[in-house]
Amino acid sequence: MLVALLTLSPLRALVAAESGLRLPLSIDQVLLLVCALVWFGGLVLRRGRVLRLQRNPTLVATIVLTAVFASGAWTSASLSEWLKEWLKWLVMAGLVWQLSFLRGGLWRWLVYALAVAALGNALVGLYIFLGGSGADHLLILGRFYRAFGTFGQPNPFGGFMGIALPICSLAAWGTAGRLWANGRAGISANAAQIAQLLAWAASALLVAAALLASWSRGAWLGTALAAFILVIALPRRLLHGLLLAMLAVALAVALWQTGILPDALVSRLTSSVTDLVAINDVRGIDAHAGNYAVIERLAHWQAAIEMARDQPFFGVGLGNYSVRYAQYRLINWQLPLGHAHNTYLNLLAETGLFGLLAYLAYWAVMLRICWSLRQHPEPFARSLGVGLLGSWTYLAAHSFFDYLFVNTLFLHIGVLLGVQAILHHQTQSALQLE
Repeated sequence: MLVALLTLSPLRALVAAESGLRLPLSIDQVLLLVCALVWFGGLVLRRGRVLRLQRNPTLVATIVLTAVFASGAWTSASLSEWLKEWLKWLVMAGLVWQLSFLRGGLWRWLVYALAVAALGNALVGLYIFLGGSGADHLLILGRFYRAFGTFGQPNPFGGFMGIALPICSLAAWGTAGRLWANGRAGISANAAQIAQLLAWAASALLVAAALLASWSRGAWLGTALAAFILVIALPRRLLHGLLLAMLAVALAVALWQTGILPDALVSRLTSSVTDLVAINDVRGIDAHAGNYAVIERLAHWQAAIEMARDQPFFGVGLGNYSVRYAQYRLINWQLPLGHAHNTYLNLLAETGLFGLLAYLAYWAVMLRICWSLRQHPEPFARSLGVGLLGSWTYLAAHSFFDYLFVNTLFLHIGVLLGVQAILHHQTQSALQLE
């Protein structure tokens, strides 16, 4: 059921927009409910034996952060909005808890499901990019359209591609490494192994193309930082990784300076950076087609900062940014758009310093755990561990420009955290045996 949840839940926005039906539950909620019923049925059959908590830092940290976010309910103007947002973290904690009991290689099916979901969305996004279902306001380069997959918006679609890309890329790398090691040992690769390598490589290329087609600057910058960290983490010796990262940076600078990179990409990146640095207060700034997206984002950042000034320690309540937006909005920006287009400012406004610091500490722990997965004895699992490090690095970077716990992305993040918990348990068990 989890495989079905991962592959079908991204269709939520598409089904809601195209079906025309007013259903009481969305497709992801139905699948999540079925998963919960199956899990509860397993508890009954096992007489509750799997209710014990695993001593896994990923699980413990997720439960602690969920508890921290729960404590802010009393500051919320709308308890329903708080509950809606808090349940995402409760579901993520439940997914990590449930998956921490998996043993053997069952976790691989979850990685396959994530790749299938990302690949399916990438293909839809590329179809949109080539004119299949674009909207005029998303027209770019005169003839293409910003890809948005089944998410309805380019930025969260780019976020999904950015989270999945390190997983697909490192899965291809791990598969290639396994075949190389087998070849050196005199073991010939069979057709299934070669097909698996080609499938992973094709998935990574298509997801990367879709990420580019999203035209999301946050996704591009997040991918660049994730690639930098992956280059450092992939070699077993840290010194080798640092040298490779320096070479990669030098190459990127050379490509930028020599004008080899397409002008459209360079212009897209430099214009946004210039506006973000140059503009301190958007009040009185004339918005036009060239700077509208940046000005709109800055306006919502300012509203979030004003909320934080009023409630600096505990915030206005998780999920309550939109509820309180009217009190703090700038005069020309009436629509709250759901969040502050910056995860850190959004959490500062909604949960205060207490919640933001807990969130930052949580992801610091997750990155530290992923770094330890470089010691996993199995090459493919080690590569996946490094891929998770890239995914969390990407999430941290893109979060400066958007809030990615939207649509159904929190489900995929929760499952990846569960896979991390499994790989960490395997790594620690192997190290203890040594």
